[in-house]
Amino acid sequence: MGFQTPLYRLADYLNWTTSGAIQLPDFQRGYKWEDERIRQLLVTVLQRHPMGVVMLLKTGNDQIRFKPRPIEGVELPAGTEAGSLLLDGQQRLTSLTQALTGDGVVSTKDSRGKLMDRRYYIDIRLALQGEDRLDEAVISVPGDGVVRTNFGKDVVLDLSDEDKERTAGYFPFRLLYDPLKAATWLMLLPDTSLIPEFMAEIVQPAATYNIPAIELDVKTSKSAVATVFEKVNTGGLTLNVFELLTATFAGDKDYYDQHGEDFRLNEDWLKTQEICASHPVLHAVENTDFLQAVTMLATLKRNQADTSERPPAVSAKREDVLKLQLSEYLEWVEPLRTGFVWAATFLADLHIFDQRSVPYAKQLVPMAALRVVLGDAIDLHGVRERIAQWYWCGVLGELYGSANETRFVRDLEQVPDWARGKDGAVVPRTIQDAAFVESRLHSLRTRGAAAYKGIHALVIADDAADWMYDKRFDKVQYVDMNVDIHHIFPYKWCLDHGIDDERRESIVNKTPLSAATNRKIGGVAPSKYMAAVERAAGISSDKLDSLISSHRCDPKAMRADDFDAFFVARREALVKLVEKAMGKTVQRDASEGEMQESADRFDAADIAVVPDEEGPYGDEQPSS
Repeated sequence: MGFQTPLYRLADYLNWTTSGAIQLPDFQRGYKWEDERIRQLLVTVLQRHPMGVVMLLKTGNDQIRFKPRPIEGVELPAGTEAGSLLLDGQQRLTSLTQALTGDGVVSTKDSRGKLMDRRYYIDIRLALQGEDRLDEAVISVPGDGVVRTNFGKDVVLDLSDEDKERTAGYFPFRLLYDPLKAATWLMLLPDTSLIPEFMAEIVQPAATYNIPAIELDVKTSKSAVATVFEKVNTGGLTLNVFELLTATFAGDKDYYDQHGEDFRLNEDWLKTQEICASHPVLHAVENTDFLQAVTMLATLKRNQADTSERPPAVSAKREDVLKLQLSEYLEWVEPLRTGFVWAATFLADLHIFDQRSVPYAKQLVPMAALRVVLGDAIDLHGVRERIAQWYWCGVLGELYGSANETRFVRDLEQVPDWARGKDGAVVPRTIQDAAFVESRLHSLRTRGAAAYKGIHALVIADDAADWMYDKRFDKVQYVDMNVDIHHIFPYKWCLDHGIDDERRESIVNKTPLSAATNRKIGGVAPSKYMAAVERAAGISSDKLDSLISSHRCDPKAMRADDFDAFFVARREALVKLVEKAMGKTVQRDASEGEMQESADRFDAADIAVVPDEEGPYGDEQPSS
């Protein structure tokens, strides 16, 4: 990548934006500057203060074929070729182009975001009183040039035509860079004595106003464009790969020749979103996640088709996403949509029903890709069991928190053969890397941890039933009963009996229950609320004991209000659930002695109750 840093006159930029020599790449956001910011920009020009650099990308790069579009407010003949694409400076050059050319009407908004049209003027006499009066001299008026008060009834300033402009003594910014029209306008001023000084102090200095540029040459890659844009863009907007590919795909000549129109990636993504909308667990899937999955499948195909000693690597990295061809995207988009829908049904079978219960939304990326690679075979009993083991190892081993690209690729390369039981297949690294220790249960307290959500799902999937209604938590009942995670030994009871924060807030002391059951529990001892539940539900003690046991809780310890015995027994029961899901042994490291030393092992911040939007007690409402 090469670049230059030339200095161009504002007049040149205006010529280039209005002629189409400078256009926007299709990924740029819409124009959004408000009225006062535009006014201040015009003051900056008159004061000859710097306004920062703009960034231009020379066109003609075979590797980057961004679809161009005109600066907003500029109309160009069809097929107008851009010489440069504006990567940074869109808001400034759009404001200047609209205010300083044509009719000078700028489509903007006020400080409250209300859309409106404005024109900008220079109070001639005020501007000639010195630079310190220029800010005051630059005014903004409605697009029709008429300033009204009293709800539009009274006109206080009328600049609706040139005669009225001159009579009021306001020079229009639209003529500042049009010397012939400016001269004609000024010659008809009522007080022509102002003309020489206004020309010398305002018009002529503005004509030499310069703006520096960073010009990227034709060898610049898409990856470099993204990197430079993110580091230099003064609007503070992050440019992601989806927006870059939107522009690249829109410029695909082969697609246009075949279909007579450009391919719109953003419109195609709306189709994917419509599909995801029917599955709550997919609501967190982002367009960049989808593109990562496409890239893995495209690079996997390239890898498998290459017979050389060094085939291209399978990848999910950004630089490889940016190398995607439209033909590759179109090849994999429908299989991947099917793959993500399959992932949603798979999670439902694991009793993960909504977005906030998904341990790792990013793990859906390799999961959907695996469905594409394995096809219908993924639902064969043995294959599905291994896929479930891989999934739980990722969740309970907490392996998908960050820097996932390498793991995604390893999953796609290693899991299929292993899941099929193919001879010589290696155990996937995700399973090898996964580990869970008993003491982790003590620090799992809210849905902020993937393993917390995972154990919640494992308890539900282990045939747990609500204590009041004897209903399993399937997808329908989960919603209908307003199920959430609640304390077993109530929060208030634990406070009253000196139960340490670590064990009180641990997932060991929490379980999924309906809202009605949690209300019945209240804040009393288990021995008391169990009797209340029996009366309300009209069931025997043995029946309630059976329902409580379905949550891997010891009803005998609960009836005795023996928190210590309850905690040890349920911790072991949850460990066994984890072992079964991961297919691996959990290290027992939470002896009674270590439990009593919890204050030494955990900082206060680690064991404090974490507040969130659902209430003062973290993700779960305490039984108080």
